[in-house]
Amino acid sequence: MPIKSWPAGERPRERLASHGPGGLSDAEILAVMLGRGIGGLNALELARLLLRQFGGIRGVLNASGPALEQVRGVGPVRSALIRSVRECCTRYMQEKLTPGRTIGSPDDSRDFLTATLRDRPHEVFCCLFLDNRHRVLAFDELFRGTIDNTAVYPREVVKQALERNAAAVILAHNHPSGVAEPSDADRLITRRIRDALELVDVRLLDHFIVGDGSCISLASRGLL
Repeated sequence: MPIKSWPAGERPRERLASHGPGGLSDAEILAVMLGRGIGGLNALELARLLLRQFGGIRGVLNASGPALEQVRGVGPVRSALIRSVRECCTRYMQEKLTPGRTIGSPDDSRDFLTATLRDRPHEVFCCLFLDNRHRVLAFDELFRGTIDNTAVYPREVVKQALERNAAAVILAHNHPSGVAEPSDADRLITRRIRDALELVDVRLLDHFIVGDGSCISLASRGLL
């Protein structure tokens, strides 16, 4: 049954207008984005099909173009739309840490780091470089590893900090396993980088580890 034939109070677009986006289910918000159905499926049915296929809204947004286009009713245009929405989400989070923004608390960087690193299939080690007033100078991906680990070299972190004229550094890396708990190796490399930075009068403020559903601050656990 076409959505336009439904009572106004049940249509996703009308519900968006009356309840706001927070009042819609994942299927409804995805249906609004898709606009219309195809091939006997209305937009809400197509949205539910996508959510089942990819295990939820996060899976839909992270799906590749070819994977999306294999779903009935999703062609190149809708595939491009969905992937563009994902990129908009990423850029929205990145604006929180553009050069010149001040980092006042761990929460200022936590959301950005989670959005940036959580869905990476391989381990990635990044540095957020700050000036002496904790304003963002740059966010750089320094090392990339395998599914299990990455090789991190303290001298490269120091070199980049000096090139950026940084006064402080925040480290971050992801655990593709989804478990954000710091390992012994994480603690060791944190101390090695901290000690190397201290030799050039640069402070290590924190080291975040990003998992599937959490982002752990080593500073908050007293592990710096």
